[in-house]
Amino acid sequence: MNKWIEKDLEYVWHPYTQMKDNRKSPPILIKKAAGAKLYDEAGKFYYDSISSWWCNVHGHNHPKIKQAINRQLESLEHVLFAGFTHEPAIALAERLIKLTKNKFAKVFYSDDGSTAVEVALKISFQYWRNLGITSKRKFVCLDYGYHGDTIGTMSVSGIDMFNDAFKPLFFPSFRVPSPYCYRCPMGKVRLECGLECVKPLEKILKEHSREISGLILEPMVLCAGGMIVYPKEYLEKAAALAKKYKVHLILDEVATGFGRTGKMFAYEHASNINPDFLCLSKGISAGYLPLAATLTTGKIYRAFYADYSKRKTFFHGHTYTANPLACAAGVASLEVFDRENTLANVKKISLLLKNGLARFKDLDIVGDVRLIGAIGALELVKNKQTKERFSSKKRLGFEIYKKGLKEGLVLRPLGDIIYLFLPLAVKENELKDILSRFYRTLKSFS
Repeated sequence: MNKWIEKDLEYVWHPYTQMKDNRKSPPILIKKAAGAKLYDEAGKFYYDSISSWWCNVHGHNHPKIKQAINRQLESLEHVLFAGFTHEPAIALAERLIKLTKNKFAKVFYSDDGSTAVEVALKISFQYWRNLGITSKRKFVCLDYGYHGDTIGTMSVSGIDMFNDAFKPLFFPSFRVPSPYCYRCPMGKVRLECGLECVKPLEKILKEHSREISGLILEPMVLCAGGMIVYPKEYLEKAAALAKKYKVHLILDEVATGFGRTGKMFAYEHASNINPDFLCLSKGISAGYLPLAATLTTGKIYRAFYADYSKRKTFFHGHTYTANPLACAAGVASLEVFDRENTLANVKKISLLLKNGLARFKDLDIVGDVRLIGAIGALELVKNKQTKERFSSKKRLGFEIYKKGLKEGLVLRPLGDIIYLFLPLAVKENELKDILSRFYRTLKSFS
C-alpha cells in the first residue's frame, strides 16, 4: 500500500464516508488533473464525470484561471473584509450583478454553499425584525430539497439518512411535497397533472404567511435530493405564491448556477422570476478555491442601512470572506465563459447526453432518465412497472461506484440515483467515451 494512503487511513476522516469501508476500498490518491480527467499515482485516468462534487466548470488546470490566481498571489493573498476591500471582490460583485440583469443590488460573500444559504436565511429573518415584524421567523422548503450541512441549512432541507440524526437540533420549518414527476406526490401523470403538487405549498402559505419569513428551493433541479428535474411552471407558480403571500423567495443555485442547466442561472428557464435572494458557490470560482456569494435586492439592503444606534447592522462574517485569490478565480472564470462561449457548448453536451442516454432506458434496472443541460441522471429500480426501490442493504449505488472506478469513471451515486454532472468543457469524443463506459458499468448490473 502506498505510504500516503497508509497515512490517510491513519489520520484523515473523509466526508460522507463510512470509514470502515475505506479499509477495504481505500481512497484513490490523485496526483494531477487536466481537463475532464483525474490521474492517480500509477498514471491511470478517471473521467471527472461529477465535476469534483459539482464545482469544476471549465476543466482542471485551465491556464487562464491559473494565471489569474498566480497574478493575484503576487500582490495580495488575503485581507479581512470588514473595513477593507480589494479589486477582485469588487470586480466579481459587479459582474454578478450585471449577469443577473440587475435583479439584485448587493453581494454578500462567504465561504461555501451552506454559508451562502445561512446568510440568506439570517438576512431574511432579520429583515422582518428590522421592519418591526417579529412573527415571521419560519421557512418553507421542499421535502426532497437539500441546502447544506450546517444546522440552519439542514433545518430547511428534506429529512433523510444524511441528516436524520441531527433532527433534534433543527429549528422548525414547513416542508411541502416536491415536484417529483417520476414519483408524483399527488399520484398524477405529468401531462395530465395540472401541477397539483403546488397546492400544498399554496395551502401552507395561505394559512401561515404571517409566520413565514421565506420560501427556499433549488430552481429546476433538486440536486442532492436525487437530481430531480422538475417543470419550470412549478417554479413560476411557487414564485408567484411567494410574492402573493409576501414571503421572501430564496433560490439556492449553489449547484445549478454557472451554466449547469444550459443557462447561466437555472431560474432563467422560467418567466417572471424575481427572487429576493440568490445563493451561489461551487462553480463561482470554477472549482479552484472555496468561495460563495449571496445576492439580494436593494429593498432588502435598505432595511439594514441605518444609523448604528438603530441596531440594524447585519452582524455576520467569515474569516475568508471574499478571499482575493478566490475572487480572482471567479472573475477569470466568467471571462472564460465569454471567451470560450461555454453556454453554447452546454447545448452541444445536452444534445449528446439526450441521444446517448436514450439507450439506457432499455436496461432492466433503469426506471427514469432525467436530463437538463450538462446534468443527466438515471433512477434505478428493482421493478420498472411498480417503481419498487432496491433495498438499502443491497448498496447498489456503492457497488456501481466501485465498478465505475474500474471503468475509469467517477460516479458518486445518491442512493440509487446514478448521474453525470459534467465539466462544461468536456469534449465530444470524451463524452461519447464516458457514455460508453457508463453504459457498460450499468449493463453489468442488469
